[in-house]
Amino acid sequence: MQNIHPTAVVDPGAEIDASVIIGPYSVIGPHVRIGAGTTVGAHCVIEGHTTIGRDNRIFQFNSLGAIPQDKKYAGEPCELQIGERNTIREFCTFNIGSPGDVGVTRVGDDNWIMAYVHLAHDCQVGNNTIFANNSQLAGHVHVGDWTILGGFTVVHQFVRIGAHSMTAMCSLLFADLPPFVMCQGQPAAARSMNYEGLRRRGFSAERLAVVKAMHKLLYRDDLTLEQARTAIDGLAASHPAAQQDVALMGSFLAGVTPRRGIVR
Repeated sequence: MQNIHPTAVVDPGAEIDASVIIGPYSVIGPHVRIGAGTTVGAHCVIEGHTTIGRDNRIFQFNSLGAIPQDKKYAGEPCELQIGERNTIREFCTFNIGSPGDVGVTRVGDDNWIMAYVHLAHDCQVGNNTIFANNSQLAGHVHVGDWTILGGFTVVHQFVRIGAHSMTAMCSLLFADLPPFVMCQGQPAAARSMNYEGLRRRGFSAERLAVVKAMHKLLYRDDLTLEQARTAIDGLAASHPAAQQDVALMGSFLAGVTPRRGIVR
């Protein structure tokens, strides 16, 4: 294939679309599938049962599909799945899943992932996220759509990060971060809602007002989490334009466990 550099090592069992570009000294394993329009830079290693969709741009020096950093892993055929139109910058490490969870690490579509990002086994990343340099996710972390992680953000295993949320640089998350919330600190504490990000995504004044009301109920009104959740659910009836936002928050809070809690 003319688009594969002669120094690259591509296993004959790999399924590579004819339009894929693979740079010098990259290594592609036998169970790898790469979709049309994707480019792979120099010195990348893509291994394991890894599926990469269309039109991704993978820069040099990435390791995708290596086995999980989990002592219990015993060679099971777990997977890494990457969607479409993602940008993956230098020195990222994405591991396959583990048999202790769904067995698949997933990255959605249209994500902007900067250098030195680590996705451990069984992480589930949505769409349109931004991970700044050196964001580090332990195993089983779930990240919602449109999330922004500031540089050097570190996330504990099993933590959930809600859609449209944002972390400041050097944030350390031990608890779930609800949708729309901006946090900062070590450990992270809630600071505000991501109002500017929501405006840029076309949220109306009514929807922003409901997000502000949810923030007040969660963080300003001295309510228990269950009381806040009940009050938030009641916002949908009086604000029909924001029903999807209320439902998003309600669904997220319903999944919070006492052991983990939320970022306060």
